[in-house]
Amino acid sequence: MTLTPPASCAASTTSHDGIRAIEWAGDHLRLLDQRALPQRELWLEYRQAHDVAAAISALIVRGAPAIGVAGAYAVVLAAQALLRAGQAVSLANLAPDLERLREARPTAVNLAAAVERMRGCLERAGALTDDAARVAALESEARALQSEDLAANRRMGALGAQRIRHGSSVLTVCNTGSLATAGYGTALGVIRAGYESGAISDVYACETRPWLQGARLTMWELNRDRIPAQLIADAAGAHLLSTGRVQWLIAGADRICANGDTANKIGTCQLAIAARYYGVKVMIVASSTTIDLATASGAGIPIELRDPRELTELAGQPTAAPGSRAFNPVFDVTPAALIDLIVTERGVIEAPFEPGLRGLFASA
Repeated sequence: MTLTPPASCAASTTSHDGIRAIEWAGDHLRLLDQRALPQRELWLEYRQAHDVAAAISALIVRGAPAIGVAGAYAVVLAAQALLRAGQAVSLANLAPDLERLREARPTAVNLAAAVERMRGCLERAGALTDDAARVAALESEARALQSEDLAANRRMGALGAQRIRHGSSVLTVCNTGSLATAGYGTALGVIRAGYESGAISDVYACETRPWLQGARLTMWELNRDRIPAQLIADAAGAHLLSTGRVQWLIAGADRICANGDTANKIGTCQLAIAARYYGVKVMIVASSTTIDLATASGAGIPIELRDPRELTELAGQPTAAPGSRAFNPVFDVTPAALIDLIVTERGVIEAPFEPGLRGLFASA
């Protein structure tokens, strides 16, 4: 196990960073509708916590860190609604909204962690006699969570880029950029920092079926930031890895278990298997809030199953034979044995991962 601390991180992260998908406006939350991209940049406004939970379920906002931030602001909206109704801003009154938010996306640990953080904030604010002061405390906590995620992403970007040889090409899957976070991105943050430093010269992005997050969202971000990128079909991943054109597979994570097993977008595991076979290194990039030390291995991660129509239709149009049944898991688990590095804002960890992952929190 090797844990490299972030103290030497000095790379600039000011360029290629002009996209934000979550905006807090004091009494409502604005979300960039990721279902409409890249054809339209459509902003939606939310004033009720249950509507934010529905937006998370519907993938209007997606990406583990982003749904954590959105969930935190949804708790603020729920508290504001109680205040307007003249009801006590208490855990008992917020409990239904907290539970609804937790269940909106079960695989990513960030959402549940954000909800628990907001619960803890309210418990600490319980000593305040004024409900308005409790709401203000919750709003301050949500803002802090958002700011911390952005800072963590910039730190991870620099740390990960330092591990990549100058002029390398990389493959990434799904969308792990500004759209999936408070800004800059996790795996895409490493790509942004790596391109800026010269470590990365070319990027390949998987289309990422069934929602095409790579084709629609990652390519949109890379094109906007003028980072050279090529789109590949999901089924082309193993072939690309076999050609020697790519030196790293860089992916994000929705949950990292104590042993390093990592849940990410469906298709990540098969890419990691091919990468190991062809000698391509695998880097997982995720903030420390994604680490779930309470879950020993990937066997304990609940895998979200979504509507089969996401596979049998595209933009409302049928793509499969009439009457087709579909199995639609949207995450898989990459075993720790297939991963070379886990990059967090607290440091870079090499195998064996469990001592390093636990050490991140022991030294916090």
